[in-house]
Amino acid sequence: MKTIQNLLILSSFVLFTACSSKAEFPVSRVTPAADMTAKKSKDNQGNFNLEIVVENLADVGRLDPPMKNYSVWIVTNEFGVRNVGKLNVKNLKKTTFNTVTPFDFYEVFITAEKKGDLEYPAGVEIARTKI
Repeated sequence: MKTIQNLLILSSFVLFTACSSKAEFPVSRVTPAADMTAKKSKDNQGNFNLEIVVENLADVGRLDPPMKNYSVWIVTNEFGVRNVGKLNVKNLKKTTFNTVTPFDFYEVFITAEKKGDLEYPAGVEIARTKI
């Protein structure tokens, strides 16, 4: 019984990780100390999960010119560029961003913006990766 239970747990883990993609952002010219990774997975309801982990990201107010927030964007085949949220950078050592979207995407990028809730990126691009 214990063996069957362990096999079920292992197969669930393999199935879950097989449906996810992970990508590292290249070193940013604007914030070169930042280490950023993105992970995309699909849930059982057909939605797409995006998790971004960022370490050592400079506060947006310290950029030149100073900005108000970091925005996260996805690029989709059907609907173009979509704003999926903001990075909350309170602990500059490490921050995590999680969101769920119905849009399938193949690219993720982060911008520093003067305003929030934008429909299209207008600020400085921090980093971009394909996923």
